Amino acid sequence: MAAVKACSVLITGANRGLGLEMVKQLSEVNCPKRQIFACCRDPDGPKSEKLRELAEKHPSIITIVCLDVADPCSIKESAKKVSSLLGKNGLNLLVNNAGVLAHGTLQSTTDQEMRDAFNTNLMGPFTVTKEFLPYLRTAAKASDTSGMSCDKAAVINISSQGGSMSTMPALYLQFPLFPYCVSKAGLNMLTLLAAQELKADEILCMALHPGWVKTDMGGENAPLTPRDSVAGLLHVVSKLTEKEHGGFMDHTGKTMPW
Repeated sequence: MAAVKACSVLITGANRGLGLEMVKQLSEVNCPKRQIFACCRDPDGPKSEKLRELAEKHPSIITIVCLDVADPCSIKESAKKVSSLLGKNGLNLLVNNAGVLAHGTLQSTTDQEMRDAFNTNLMGPFTVTKEFLPYLRTAAKASDTSGMSCDKAAVINISSQGGSMSTMPALYLQFPLFPYCVSKAGLNMLTLLAAQELKADEILCMALHPGWVKTDMGGENAPLTPRDSVAGLLHVVSKLTEKEHGGFMDHTGKTMPW
């Protein structure tokens, strides 16, 4: 079981796949005063039924928040709602998990498909991080510990091996995911540069690769279950310090090549 002790956690794309499993595992950990803000685009829709059921089981822990990462207005409104519930200690952990898988090659990908991938996979984390940064800063200042950790204040970007410029070219013919890979490579650079800015605030920032997971996005052929992937991710998250700041790791704690 994960040992993440962050009191307040916000997760985007929390209604299914890795996001839903992360909410589930975090809600099962005995952590006093924990608040989980489970964000998704359509909280009342059929794809959010399992999240609603989970929130009903843990009403004092889970708050479902309407947040469409591709809509800046939605992000602003969600920040207002979360702010009203956070209290004086701020937001400890932001997990930019929402993402879309987009197939295609340079020649077959349309302009709109490229925009859609960037709006969700890159602009989403960019805008969400900027909007919630004041609450992360509040948490960092409120902490009485030095250094960095995900229990204090952190931004975790769920990236992918698909964004690795060192390894993806060899896999590209097998996995032609042009818009997805380019947008995730952009997310990796966002992580690197944001880490430089957030260092002064002692807000940890890094990218995590969850592995190839059996979700709607990963497909049935994936070797990892969401439970095992998320258990690994949360274990890694619980151990992070300033040594990993600005890094790129997978769900086992292995350093990934940029």
